[in-house]
Amino acid sequence: MVRGNLLEEPVDAIVNAANGHLAHGGGVAGIISRAAGPSLQEESDRLVTARGPFATGSAVATTAGRLPFKGVIHAVGPRYGEGDEEKKLVQALSAAFSLAVERGWQSVSFPAVSAGIFSVPLDICARAYLAAARASRLSKVRLCLRDQPVIDAVLKELKR
Repeated sequence: MVRGNLLEEPVDAIVNAANGHLAHGGGVAGIISRAAGPSLQEESDRLVTARGPFATGSAVATTAGRLPFKGVIHAVGPRYGEGDEEKKLVQALSAAFSLAVERGWQSVSFPAVSAGIFSVPLDICARAYLAAARASRLSKVRLCLRDQPVIDAVLKELKR
């Protein structure tokens, strides 16, 4: 776990906290999309047009646009209240990490998926983040955070 800027991470790919329509307007998704340039949203729109919305718990990779990464992996995390949030969050992150492995990427950094505008409680998120990262076959998985409450929740879970 690191405190930092996801866009400056020393990794092959970053994970985006996405919604099923890959509409990257707000939160982490909006920050990534604006930094990547219009090609990221255009590619995302083409994917959704071709396949339909992506299910909660799934992930899909795109190019990184202007970002210095080999790709961006969009993990569709759960919204609070839809049920089985922890399981779905582990599933989304695991799917993201598996996509990285399939593409030959060795390192990935991911943000606080579902903890922001999707309002999943931080203790649930912390458990899911650690479970998915520990099960990953990647050589380096970094949880890149910036908000102290999320950091505190992960640190508390690490102490268990």
